[in-house]
Amino acid sequence: MRPSGRAENHLRPISFEAGVSRYAEGSCLVTYGNTKVLCTASLEERLPPWLRNGGKGWVTAEYGMLPRATHTRTDREAARGKQNGRTVEIQRLIGRALRSVVDLKKLGEVQITVDCDVLNADGGTRTASISGGYVALYQALQVISKRRLNGNLPLMDSIAAVSCGIYKGAAVLDLDYDEDSSAQADANFVLTGRGGIVEIQGTAEQEPFSEEQFAQLFTLAKQGVAEITLLQKQALGL
Repeated sequence: MRPSGRAENHLRPISFEAGVSRYAEGSCLVTYGNTKVLCTASLEERLPPWLRNGGKGWVTAEYGMLPRATHTRTDREAARGKQNGRTVEIQRLIGRALRSVVDLKKLGEVQITVDCDVLNADGGTRTASISGGYVALYQALQVISKRRLNGNLPLMDSIAAVSCGIYKGAAVLDLDYDEDSSAQADANFVLTGRGGIVEIQGTAEQEPFSEEQFAQLFTLAKQGVAEITLLQKQALGL
């Protein structure tokens, strides 16, 4: 039934390659099927003015797609002089997701910026960015913990994300572009390793979906995030 031939509850092939950047404090090349995102985490010993002297650190994110991440070339947003609304919305989502599992007080007055650059887009770029961004963030937190926190990570849980949708009347896990572009409904689930809900974005594309269908999507998402969390741990050697 699915264009990829996957079962309804099967993820695309997912991988995390940690430490791919020579200079960043943390980095990860994350692959969700044909979607590939390079995530880097940079540690800065400074904070935005509105956060200074508050006794807390900050985690933020930036997101962008390379010009040929899609079938046709897209101009760089820097060349246009402004980010589009989709970019701003996605990078805010990534930042919120990553901050939700970091103890900002223990982090101290530093900022970590997680950059997510989409190399190839085939659906799920925001979910891949969150999951890969966490792997990069974890490495940056390890650097901080060795410098000033006696090896204690200022981390409360892990975080990962996956999409689910109603495709041809059935609930399916981890949509690729072919499914996402014609789904009756789609949703992005951001969950912690312990199953906590951080954010759910759901939209009916053709007609409203039922509470029962939402429950099916949520069940699939929990299964998917559990599998992704194991892959993250393996990539980090945990």
